[in-house]
Amino acid sequence: MLSVLSYGRLVARAVLGGLSQTDGRDYSLISASYGFGKDFRKGILKKGMCYGDDACFIARHRAADVLGVADGVGGWRDYGVDPSQFSATLMRTCERLVKEGRFTPSNPVGILTSGYYELLQNKVPLLGSSTACIVVLDRRSHRLHTCNLGDSGFLVVRGGEVVHRSDEQQHYFNTPFQLSIAPPGAEGVVLSDSPEAADSSSFDVQLGDIILTATDGLFDNMPDYMILQELKKLKTTNYDSILQTAQSIAKQAHDLAYDPNYMSPFAQFACDNGLNVRGGKPDDITVLLSIVAEYTD
Repeated sequence: MLSVLSYGRLVARAVLGGLSQTDGRDYSLISASYGFGKDFRKGILKKGMCYGDDACFIARHRAADVLGVADGVGGWRDYGVDPSQFSATLMRTCERLVKEGRFTPSNPVGILTSGYYELLQNKVPLLGSSTACIVVLDRRSHRLHTCNLGDSGFLVVRGGEVVHRSDEQQHYFNTPFQLSIAPPGAEGVVLSDSPEAADSSSFDVQLGDIILTATDGLFDNMPDYMILQELKKLKTTNYDSILQTAQSIAKQAHDLAYDPNYMSPFAQFACDNGLNVRGGKPDDITVLLSIVAEYTD
């Protein structure tokens, strides 16, 4: 038998749930980006929306707000290929598709697929590989639709706790799923995954939810508890406050990446795979930080 108190809680939850389902307001994302290129320790290398071999975009359309991050695979540099070209071109293409309205908010995999296949059909030669994560907020339904291929990813934080997160995709240690364009004749040699292999999820969000989308340079150097500590400093939906917090998170990850005595999440993962590794992981770092807010023109 339910107590009066328990029954009251159930009624309250039902009422609140009904209100959230009938909330007629449109939601939007207030977003800011910050990052560091691995080879530019004293500051950020920013070419448009690129940090080193990482790339990102923030785009809006009538029905949705869309975020994307991509991490160019650095190993291509050994073959004379600039890894940043692939990730930057992929993100620019996805951004253009969003701004042109050539997407469905509930299908972020479709954005990634269309962008990737445009690259495959590009008349200008392009080689390389990249991970990718795309996050879409449907303003009217208040649902977040995501897809993640590889080891970039996102966190959704509510009330100081992580309530949703992406799943990392690895073939084996330090070898994430990735989109690739190989030289002619080498298609079977270069590791390449289909965009349809991306892990997808959809869920409701609430006003005030914090969404952090980032490349592995963040997650390999900062565990969740450190990220949550930094996010506690974010008190308003003001853009400058969001940018300052994104900068603080990226800077802390960047500093830890070059600490040889720090047991980073990457080092711990390496030890779990039988490798004797300690210290941070020097890498490009890209952070997109967003807050769910009521939409205003």
